[in-house]
Amino acid sequence: MVHLGFDDTDSREGLCTTWLATEFVREFGDWDLIGYPRLVRLNPSVPWKTRGNGALCLRFGRGLGTPFTVGEIAGRSIRAFNRGRPAAVDDAFEARVRSVLERGCAFEDPMTHPGYAVLHRRPKASLYWAAVRRIVSVEEALDAGSGCGRTGGYKEGRGRIGALAAISWRPRDRTYEVLAYRHPSRWGTLRDVDEGSVIEMDRRFPSTFHNYDYANRTVVLAPRSPCPVLCGIRGEDPSVLPDALRALRTEPVDRWLLFETNQGTDDHIVAKPAMVPLTSLAVGGVVVSPPKTLPGGHVVVTIARGRSRIDCTVYEPSKELRRVARSLLPGDRVRAVGSVRDSPRTINVEKIEIIALAAAEKTRALAVGWYEPAVSARRHLSKPLSRVGGSRWPQTMAQGRSGSPGPRSPHSSRLHQGIRGSA
Repeated sequence: MVHLGFDDTDSREGLCTTWLATEFVREFGDWDLIGYPRLVRLNPSVPWKTRGNGALCLRFGRGLGTPFTVGEIAGRSIRAFNRGRPAAVDDAFEARVRSVLERGCAFEDPMTHPGYAVLHRRPKASLYWAAVRRIVSVEEALDAGSGCGRTGGYKEGRGRIGALAAISWRPRDRTYEVLAYRHPSRWGTLRDVDEGSVIEMDRRFPSTFHNYDYANRTVVLAPRSPCPVLCGIRGEDPSVLPDALRALRTEPVDRWLLFETNQGTDDHIVAKPAMVPLTSLAVGGVVVSPPKTLPGGHVVVTIARGRSRIDCTVYEPSKELRRVARSLLPGDRVRAVGSVRDSPRTINVEKIEIIALAAAEKTRALAVGWYEPAVSARRHLSKPLSRVGGSRWPQTMAQGRSGSPGPRSPHSSRLHQGIRGSA
């Protein structure tokens, strides 16, 4: 196969790297698409990311077997094959890649530094694991891709890191997302997505997730930025996602594409951690003092791990997770999952496991188990507690899901109850 990776083409003010994937699919209609298009999220703590730090990978060749539908562009069904024969890449192929990039990148943004890779074989998977968990330099990425094919960049060419890392991804766990795009005439205007239809779709398709925040009555599947995306539906089963999209009542969809992704996998989390800024970790300890509420509503919990004292901060956008943090007492044993902030040195909490509760005179409002923030405050990579299969925390998350009240009903408690299981 020919592996095409690209990254760092958008800006906070518009465009979208996934939308550019649809332009590449249209441009290379004389080739066969092999497998699903891939949306690969990388280290969420990278300071120069635009929005979700997502890189893209498309694989082309000459398809073998029966094709399946992965999208629709300009009224044409986009089909992909599970297998394919290799095909040679020449200078003309790379020239076409550069042509698509040059008409679809936000070059005017000083933070945008596009890059691409056209490879005949993949770099080692270690490049992906480095790029999803820490800071990787352009030089390190190019060294990993040496001998694999061609790369190119614009301005500082930082997008070559994501391009090569996306190609190197070999999924241990995966989810899917169908992304629908707006007609260009509507970019930058308010999106028309009917809230009631989102709730109906969420109930009808239980393998999907992160559609609607019932606690705060907010549609989550539609972005708020002025990008081309109308909405995105994430799920475990790719076969139902096109039907889920059609179940929504929205403005006209200009095009759509179904991606294989690493979203909701916790791939960014290091299980044996060190407090290194701009990385993400899971760290356990004992609460040593009553939680503190800071101006703005942020809550800080200090835990002891051996001789170390570690501050864990639950920020205001996490909403109900702050209530869990405020309810902790000295002596509670917990595990915090999140990214390390440099100054002040703290863990920005993505979710919390209560492993054991200290004895107290009164009945505690908490239970042993996992707690996560409001749906609207979750990171792309953070694994939701509702996900089935592939859990990195099998003794608690996997055992407790069936007993969780879940997010499916708008009448459920505003506080996601602890998922009960063995500690």
